[in-house]
Amino acid sequence: MNTGISNMEYINLKNLNEEITRIKEDFESKKPFRYVVIENFFHENKAEEIFQNYPTIMDGVWDHTTYIDQKNKFQKTTFAKECLFDKVFKELNSETFTRFLEQLSGIEGIIEDRELFGGGLHQSIKGAFLNVHIDYNVHPKTKYHRRLNLLVYVNKDWKDEYQGHLELWDMANGNNNLLTKIAPTFNRCVIFETNEISYHGHPEPLRTPNEVTRKSLATYYYTKTRQSREIAPEHNTIYVNTHGLKGQIKRFSSGIKALVERMGRKITGREKQT
Repeated sequence: MNTGISNMEYINLKNLNEEITRIKEDFESKKPFRYVVIENFFHENKAEEIFQNYPTIMDGVWDHTTYIDQKNKFQKTTFAKECLFDKVFKELNSETFTRFLEQLSGIEGIIEDRELFGGGLHQSIKGAFLNVHIDYNVHPKTKYHRRLNLLVYVNKDWKDEYQGHLELWDMANGNNNLLTKIAPTFNRCVIFETNEISYHGHPEPLRTPNEVTRKSLATYYYTKTRQSREIAPEHNTIYVNTHGLKGQIKRFSSGIKALVERMGRKITGREKQT
């Protein structure tokens, strides 16, 4: 593949281009919806820079926090012009990178979302979870069709016992099968198509130490239209319960504990500032 640019400042595009055949075959082989896991997505030194500059929960820069089906998840979508994260997301939304995504997915006319609606920086604290769901299918402003999700994790020394794995589920035609669990390890990228059967989430509450959070970057991609057989009435995120009543009780209890701990962090933060 020739994108006209052999590399980028942050994204390891040279490696992606060299591995495009293998990556594409992996992506195409997945059923019932396509996905691929890519290691070492950013240049090693740039991934380290992103990690070192990733804002903490106490920095006060987060746009908002969610509490219902996404317990204790912090999100940031606005950045100062030409700051580190502004430049990173500009690369992720560049024409060069969207051409790579077209080559990978076979989806033509991919359009980026520079407003990062629903994307940006995501950070979750102990007790957080994200119920399994399919995403909203139409951008609320542009009305474009959502086609691909891209997630890059920036968590060092992540342990399986922390939970927080991205789960992909097959729930088509009445199924209720876990396809895979993907650990959110450092500099790992996951790309998957979004449609009416691309169920995903991390429903198991985080069991991290208080000082460890789950950090990621997220971008979503669109097209002006899609095949008629894939078009569904416009809807918001649709959550499902894959763990039954036991899972509901477990996540409710975890959410209460996480909220109490977060309130304690706020109080501690104010004490440090006074």
